[in-house]
Amino acid sequence: MSTVITIVPPGPDWAARFRTLAATIRPHLPPGAALHHIGSTAVPGLHAKDVTDLQIGLSDLNAAPAVLDTLAALGYEPRPAVTTDHLPPGLTLDPAELRKAYASRAGQVHVHVREVGRFNHRYPLLMRDFLRATPAAAAAYGEIKVQLARLHPRDVDPYYAVKDPVMDLIVAGAQEWAARTGWALPPSDA
Repeated sequence: MSTVITIVPPGPDWAARFRTLAATIRPHLPPGAALHHIGSTAVPGLHAKDVTDLQIGLSDLNAAPAVLDTLAALGYEPRPAVTTDHLPPGLTLDPAELRKAYASRAGQVHVHVREVGRFNHRYPLLMRDFLRATPAAAAAYGEIKVQLARLHPRDVDPYYAVKDPVMDLIVAGAQEWAARTGWALPPSDA
């Protein structure tokens, strides 16, 4: 069975869904862990896959196995090993900057566990906040995803082969925005 990539109009319940998920997860996290709503469903008005992405920020990624065990007890399916996020073209980073752990639930919730302050922890928060502050960029990004899903509805490889570099372009612009506005890592959403 192949996966069908479906991009939908903004869901009115996406923020509430995050709050419900966060209320279930938050009590089980280690002290000081950050919990954020990331991804397209975290940007009001943005077309997206109807999937809620959460990011758990830990002070040390070595605590990830215990967090994954907790998530498994809550009904999430953890990936068995630490993995890495993609490296944007043109950057050279220490591999530690891209390490993460991951769990999902029924394909509807993705949980990314990353180390606070690392490149891959900052990236989705910066992108989210930039798109929230820049509706024209959010609308253009949403249209790219709609068209990619239309062109490649059953093939995730070309979808992500274009979507990931587009995200990298957005984050490159967001870096300038962050410097100009004084953006900093936001406190936990929950």
